[in-house]
Amino acid sequence: MLTAILFGIAASSALVIGAIVGTRWDPPKAVTGVLLAFASGALISALAFELFEEAFHLGGAARSGLALLAGAAAFVATDTWLDRRVTGKKGPEQREVAKAGAQSAVGWALLAAVTLDGVPENLALGVSLKEDASLALLVAIFASNLPEALVGAVAMLRGNLAVRTVITMWVACAVLLAVAVVAGRVLAGPMSDETLSLALGFAGGAVLASLADTLMPEAFEQGRPYNAFATAAGFFLSFMLAA
Repeated sequence: MLTAILFGIAASSALVIGAIVGTRWDPPKAVTGVLLAFASGALISALAFELFEEAFHLGGAARSGLALLAGAAAFVATDTWLDRRVTGKKGPEQREVAKAGAQSAVGWALLAAVTLDGVPENLALGVSLKEDASLALLVAIFASNLPEALVGAVAMLRGNLAVRTVITMWVACAVLLAVAVVAGRVLAGPMSDETLSLALGFAGGAVLASLADTLMPEAFEQGRPYNAFATAAGFFLSFMLAA
C-alpha cells in the first residue's frame, strides 16, 4: 500500500508543479506541444508493453479486447458529455475556444479534462501495482500531467482568476488523482486474473481514447515540426523503463 501512495503522489505531483510554473510563466505553444507529444509517446509505449500486455496475458484476446473497446467507448461518451456541459460546444469547436486562451472557462475545461483523463490513468496505475510496479506508466502519466496543468493554469490566469485559486484547484485535482491510484490498488487486491484483465483492458481503452482525442491532436497542432521526434523520444524512454 505504501508503494501505491508513493506512486500516487509522484504521478499527481506533476499537476502541482505544472500549475505553479503556469502561474509564473506563459510558455510558447510549441513548448507545450512538444511536451504533450513526448507524453503521448510515453503513454503509447506503457500501454502496449505493460498495461494491455498484462491484460492480454491474464484474460486472453477476447476478454481484454472487449474491455479495451468498452473503456474507449466509456471515455468518448463521458468526454462528449463534458464538452457540451463545460463549453456548450463539441470537440473541434472546443479546441478553437482553447486556442483563444482568453476565457477562464478554457482553464476550467482543461482542469475537468485532466480529471477525466487522469482517473482511468491513475486507477490503471494502481491496478498495475498488483503485479509489479509500473515505472513506465508512472513516467508517462507524469509527463502528460505536467503540460496540461501548465496550460490550464495559464488559461485560468488569463481569465483573471487569482493565483491562489488556480493553484488550489490544481492541488485538489492532484489529491483526487493520487487517491485514485490507491483506490485502484485496493480494488485490484481481491480480483481474480479474469477480472483483473477486464479492469486493465478497460482502463487501457480509456487512456488510449484520451490519447487519440486530447493529447495527440493538441501535440500535432502546437508542436510541429518537433512533435514527431518528441513522440519517438517518449516512446523510447517508456520502452526502456518497461524492458
